[in-house]
Amino acid sequence: MSSLTTYDPFSSVRLLEDALTRMWSEPRTARPWSPAVDILETENDLVLRADLPDVKLEDIDIRVENQTLSLKGERRFEKEETVKGYHRIERSYGSFVRTFTLPPTVDPDHVSAEYKNGVLTITLPKKEAAKPRQVKVAIK
Repeated sequence: MSSLTTYDPFSSVRLLEDALTRMWSEPRTARPWSPAVDILETENDLVLRADLPDVKLEDIDIRVENQTLSLKGERRFEKEETVKGYHRIERSYGSFVRTFTLPPTVDPDHVSAEYKNGVLTITLPKKEAAKPRQVKVAIK
């Protein structure tokens, strides 16, 4: 009596999928991430907005040195003991650094920042000489 074995052409694909699923299910603390940033210019300011969800205020560092704005921080992976196990972890965790070269029109002594609802807004005011001025010309 011979045994009959069925051939499964997708078995190797399933093994690869299982391996990838296991690899991605671990916290990605060692993988770098970088927050998304929007930069806009108004008449008086240069405004930078960075998405920093789940980043604590004390984990954010903003510096302006030599016409360079540095934004550093960390999003920590906090595993709760009450959770039995994650099915999927797709968000990145760990430290990040973003640097931006500032134009010479920015006044580095009057930079301000606000952190609200996971969005960091950094306002970089322009120097008075760089602001547009309206000049009226008298016609004779």
